[in-house]
Amino acid sequence: MSPVGDGGDPERVTAAPAGAGSPLRGRRPSPWRRRLSRWDARLSPYLYISPFFLLFLLVGMFPLLYTAFVSVHEWSLLGGQGDYAGLDNYRRVLEDRYFWNALRNTVSIFLLSSVPQVLIALVLAGLLDTQLRGRTLWRMSVLVPFVVAPAAVALIFGNVFGDRYGLVNEALQAIGLSPIAWHVDTLASHVAIASMVNWRWTGYNALIFLAAMQAVPRELYESASLDGAGRVRQFVSVTLPMIRPTLLFVIITSTIGGLQIFAEPRLFDTQGLGGSDRQYQTMTMYLWELGWRVRDLGMASAVAWLLFLIIVLFALVNLLISRRVGTLGGRR
Repeated sequence: MSPVGDGGDPERVTAAPAGAGSPLRGRRPSPWRRRLSRWDARLSPYLYISPFFLLFLLVGMFPLLYTAFVSVHEWSLLGGQGDYAGLDNYRRVLEDRYFWNALRNTVSIFLLSSVPQVLIALVLAGLLDTQLRGRTLWRMSVLVPFVVAPAAVALIFGNVFGDRYGLVNEALQAIGLSPIAWHVDTLASHVAIASMVNWRWTGYNALIFLAAMQAVPRELYESASLDGAGRVRQFVSVTLPMIRPTLLFVIITSTIGGLQIFAEPRLFDTQGLGGSDRQYQTMTMYLWELGWRVRDLGMASAVAWLLFLIIVLFALVNLLISRRVGTLGGRR
């Protein structure tokens, strides 16, 4: 029986091309189209990520290079650019005792904040990764301190660590201990500022760790449990090696943030100098003082570049230590 519309001629059916419904089917693309397709495959990824790098060049790389240019010139906030100074600004900064005092305070507050912060965040994420009742509520609640404004955090902790009527000193006196001069004693002020930082950022880092822990295959924990490993051994031998990239990320970001700390010590002191004897003046506060009080932008830019190099050095040291610890944990 012949198909409808073919006139009953079987030869017309067999002679019809397979792609008769599409006149472009079967036609080879032109050399220009093939070249355009290759360019699209090669250049499209770079085009998609280019907005980030263009924005980084504008708000990141350009200020960094411009700061380096300012640091080798005599530059006043009111007078503008002066003569070329070479490395004289760096020499003046390194000879200033307030620079070394600010560096010591910064490292001290960084160690008191970043190290406990990462350790507590790891433990907290491990607890949130278990089968808790209402675990969604608990996971959301750890992020509450992060959304609180730094000014509010400083106001709260300023009352908690008040020298006269602070909550901590009232509790110490209630049990017969002497009050602590939180705004006068160097170590006490560092502990108070580090407590502010830890309270605000520990939950944020814990959620990052939690996201990485939830991506760990559960079969690994089952195998470790069959081998007789307890919860602690599973955490050390399975969880930590599996989340090592995330751990490195959190350590490096905590290092950068800890060495650039400004808001907490600035709001902890009403005068903005880091204490009456600069006992908790950080590098960024020292930089701010040079730029906006002394009005010497050349020295302030030199401090900014020295701080940049210090952060890179600390980040590299933390990276090497974390990789070493992760490798040892994976071998257990």
